Order: sequence, then C-alpha cells, then structure tokens
Amino acid sequence: MKQQTKIITLDNGYHLWTHTSGEGKIKLLALHGGPGGTHEYWEDSADQLKKQGLDVAVTYYDQLGSWYSDTPDFSDPKIADKILTYDYYVDEVEEVRQKLGLDDFYLIGQSWGGVLVQLYAQKYGDHLKGAIISSMVDDIDDYTKHLDEIREKEFAPDELAFMKKCEAENDYDNQRYQNDVDQLNKGYIDRKQPSKLEHLIGVSNTDIYNKFQGDNEFVITGKLGEWHNTDHLSENHVPTLVTFGEHESMPVETGKRMAKMIPNAKFVSTPNAGHHHMIDNAPVYYDHLATFIREVENDTFNK
Repeated sequence: MKQQTKIITLDNGYHLWTHTSGEGKIKLLALHGGPGGTHEYWEDSADQLKKQGLDVAVTYYDQLGSWYSDTPDFSDPKIADKILTYDYYVDEVEEVRQKLGLDDFYLIGQSWGGVLVQLYAQKYGDHLKGAIISSMVDDIDDYTKHLDEIREKEFAPDELAFMKKCEAENDYDNQRYQNDVDQLNKGYIDRKQPSKLEHLIGVSNTDIYNKFQGDNEFVITGKLGEWHNTDHLSENHVPTLVTFGEHESMPVETGKRMAKMIPNAKFVSTPNAGHHHMIDNAPVYYDHLATFIREVENDTFNK
C-alpha cells in the first residue's frame, strides 16, 4: 500500500481524517502541532525517509477540531470543557491507534504533538517501539524564559515595550504588533521562506490554539502555561529521540536535559533550521529520524 486515506469514527461520534503514505513493515504515526494545526508538514515524510534508504508506512491525521477532521462547537462550554484537555487528546491518539490497528509502532509529535508524545509514552508506552519528541519542552517555564531572551535579542527596548503593552491590553490585532510577530516567525518558526505552510485562507483552529497557547507562538496565555512534565520523564521507558532546530523558539539546552532525564534517549539538533525543522532542513532532520529508527530496529540505539 503506497497511499490510503481513511475516515475513522471515534467513540464520541466525531470523525477524523487520516492518511497513510509509504510502504514497509515499519509503522510511524505522526502528530501535528498547534494545537489546532494540521498534518501538512508530515505529507512528504515517507518520501523523505525513503531518500534515507528506509521504507516506512507513515500515518498522519488531523486531530479533532483541525482542518480535515470534524470541528465540534467549542462555543458550547460543555463541549469545550470535555474536549479541550490534555487527557482528551492523548486518549484520542490511543483511539486512533486502535482503530487503525497499529501496534509496536513509532510515534512522532511536533511541538504540541511533542506534548502528546510525552504523555502517550508515559500512559500507553507498551504499544510503542520508539518515540520522537520534536521541538517540545517538558516544562513551559524553560520555553517562556527562552522567548524573553529571543525578544530582547530581536527588538530594541522601545519596541519590546510596545509589544508588552499590546499584550497587557489584549491588543493582539495591532498591525505593528503583528509585524513584529511576523519577524519572529521568520527567524525562529519558518526560516525557509516562503513558508510551505502559508495559505490563502486560515486553516488552523484558533479556538483550540487560543485555549492552549494564546495569540501567537511567542506568548503563553492558555493551558500550556500549566505544562510541567519534568518529574514524569523517567516514566518513559521506550527508546526516545529528542530533536530540536538550532535556531528555534524552543531552547536547545532543555532538549539536551530532557534526553539525559529520559531513561533511554538521545538528543539531536537540526542546523540552519527553526521550529519547523522538518521543512527548513529536511535532509538533516530525516537523516536523524532514519538513523534513530534504524538503530532501534537493529537494537543498537544508545548502546
């Protein structure tokens, strides 16, 4: 099977769009970020891994509320309170696994997806052969500290004060403010321009994104402000790759620390790349990923 699109019906009645590309006995399930983002940056993963000499069946999907999948009415507080939680989305990964018949597989998650990988490995790790945490910290405080350092580096004191004033007044639609955010995005999120992820219409679910993150990648005003998983890293007992871009919004030093705290893990970084390093520098990103999978398959990882 080279490609297959499948709509699955969740136990809660909603539908998710899933797609599998590539062939081979090795299975990789890919989780997108946002939250409220889309599957898009995983679309060429099977091809990229094939270039590295590895045949992998890569499955990706849009999480509930995201692009091709159903979007619940999040204006209903009862629905929002039930779905917009960490527990819901990590259990959704498990339900997707079950309904697609995956087991003994690899799980990769980018950014918010990296939160889900951490939680899934801790709760459902028996189903995993390996885990890949792509561009996500274990403690949000490390991230916010790094964001402060980035903004102090990028902007003069008066411009930084202007940004903070907009944020304090909830004036995120201010064009000057959004221009500053765009500058940060081009330096630390999508360094390869024009970005492959730009669209004529908005495809991200801002209800989900705002609930967890905030207005943009450089402020945390939502539930992710409560993200503290450091004490649970030791509960992940599967081979794990932690991978960050060298010039991204997540602090590289945190990624290195995480790899030391997870029992069987390794850290790698992608040069000349931002947060979306699978796009900014695909050859190196997928070389790291292919090497990890190959070593786990050969039982030589971290030995």
